[in-house]
Amino acid sequence: MNLPSLRDWIFSLKTFLAGMLALYIAFWFDLPRPYWALASVYIVSNPFVGATRSKALYRVIGTVLGALASVALVPPFAETPYLLSALIALWTGVFVYISISTRAARSYVFLLASYSLSVIALPALSNPLSIFDVAVARTEEITLGIVCASIVGSVLFPSRLAPTLIERTDSWFRDATLYAKESLAGRAVGALVSGSRQKMATSVRGFEFLLSQLAYDHVSPAILARSEELQGRMQLILPITSALADILAAAQKSEPGVPVGLNELLRDTCRWMDASLGEDPEHGAPLLRMRIAQLDPARNELTTWQAALLSSALSRLRQVVDLWADCRSLRDMIVHEKASWRPRFRHWRVGTRHAFLDRGLALFSAGSAALVIFVSSSIWIASGWQDGAAAVSLGAIGVCFFAALDEPVPMMITFLKCATMGVVISAFYLFVVLPSGQDFGVLVIFFSFLFVPLGLLMPRPKWALISTLVALTTATFLGIDSAYDANILNFLNANLAGLAGVMFASVMTGVIRPFGTDAATARLTRSSWRDVVLSASTLSIGQQRDLNARMLDRLVQLIPRVAPSDDDKHPSTESLRDMRVALNTLDLRRLSGKFSGELPVVLNRVLDDVRSYYERCLESGDRQRLPPTLVVDVDAAIERILADFAADPGAPGYKLRKGALHSLVGLRLSLFPATKSGDAS
Repeated sequence: MNLPSLRDWIFSLKTFLAGMLALYIAFWFDLPRPYWALASVYIVSNPFVGATRSKALYRVIGTVLGALASVALVPPFAETPYLLSALIALWTGVFVYISISTRAARSYVFLLASYSLSVIALPALSNPLSIFDVAVARTEEITLGIVCASIVGSVLFPSRLAPTLIERTDSWFRDATLYAKESLAGRAVGALVSGSRQKMATSVRGFEFLLSQLAYDHVSPAILARSEELQGRMQLILPITSALADILAAAQKSEPGVPVGLNELLRDTCRWMDASLGEDPEHGAPLLRMRIAQLDPARNELTTWQAALLSSALSRLRQVVDLWADCRSLRDMIVHEKASWRPRFRHWRVGTRHAFLDRGLALFSAGSAALVIFVSSSIWIASGWQDGAAAVSLGAIGVCFFAALDEPVPMMITFLKCATMGVVISAFYLFVVLPSGQDFGVLVIFFSFLFVPLGLLMPRPKWALISTLVALTTATFLGIDSAYDANILNFLNANLAGLAGVMFASVMTGVIRPFGTDAATARLTRSSWRDVVLSASTLSIGQQRDLNARMLDRLVQLIPRVAPSDDDKHPSTESLRDMRVALNTLDLRRLSGKFSGELPVVLNRVLDDVRSYYERCLESGDRQRLPPTLVVDVDAAIERILADFAADPGAPGYKLRKGALHSLVGLRLSLFPATKSGDAS
């Protein structure tokens, strides 16, 4: 592991200072549980001031919601604890669902609200009349820690999110360059292609979450808007470059192969894409566009399958060049904080965002969390276990924190390990270290040996969760108060109960949710099939844009879920082709109404075949063998357009027919990769 950087040291010392400040103020005001203030500092602290501010604000709101619910529910239902447990579980499930559904930093509001009710309400059941005082005290303690973390983070050496956004963008460019080079060489599949694609999709998803925090980093609205436009174009690189790779792979297998001029153009495009990010984004791009136009077959030449492949490849290459130039331009605008730009990639699909949510899986995840909490509460109530509230509360934190994951149990076990480590460290401090001195200055020195090293690990992705959980559980289990009053039996009863609660929640979650990433991937795949069926139907332009954006978002969710592979039947590869089928089908549906004569009939037959095939896949729940009639009808449509070009090159509607031809070629190669017209065996 590399040594901590200066930035890591600054963050750790700032966080420790904020924690000690919060603890001192909590002692000063004699708050009942001052350790909650210390724990809150380590929960909300982030190396970047914008992320800290957003998390702090959302934690305050979430805590207040949980406190208000506690005050509203505990007094009237304290005499019916099972009903109260059911209401707490229902509250938790609803807010977990909203948290999973919210793809932004503000999801933290609902996550905090989901388990804050359990944390505040359950321990107060032994004395329900004190619930108002308890709720106010918890809110004060948590808010104190949040305020201290926000002020210290903002005043002392504040670190902005914008540079990190650039770092993430540059990392995406490196992966995208590798992906593009492989694609421009005609390699549509392979471990290198799959690995680069996975990293690109992961970067795009992380980019989205960063954007939701960027507004708290004093970034101008114009730069924020440009960052969102950059994310949209980063997504589009995946299907368009993949389409180009399939076309080039088919051209290499056809006779006479890829033209020499195209090979030279592809090599020069790779060199242009590999240029330094500091160079002018448009440098060299106009020449590439001119060469693409020069190589494009003339009207009277667009009469063969090879010519159709060449024209389609050049069309996709032009889109890749324009998209890449746009991404580079937007990146430079964010770096230099410029607000105006002229997009090169102009398409009816661009400009719409539509997040995809698997509502069934989200409901199941939220319902599972609610059931775990209700069963845990019922067992505690039935047993009469005095310290059982701690078990249910800590278990609730575990199930809520990791409910959004496909496989939450491994992370809950990690939580259990961190909590166990927190118990051991707390015991060492309480019964070995702290008896030798309780003065606040001495306390700060003692705590520095623990919390400063943990703070050094928090900025590192590999250790961020573990170090945060250890800091949180240790601060909580210490139960530090203004006067030293440690009792080994009370300590073990309360904290071992918490560990037992997490263990029970982990086991029960594993029983309720035995299905993991494979099941989530299969659901995403079937959902994409439903959208392919929709793409072949008559939709308004707005519905088409929403469908396109939803499929892109779903694709970016699916790719990181599966390990890279060189298998041509890999789920990420097949799902990417499913999306391209939908995009080409949307284009054909949009164009078919603009033709007259027999061509619309031929195109509609293709659309019906696509819809029927994916409907069969949905009915069976598995990907079916492609019917021979589908390729026959696609080839017939291609041959019809080529024949029209041969018969009358100067006929009106040339651009529309050419667009339909490109869509048909893309559709054919998405369904039957690397085959030539008339050969889909």
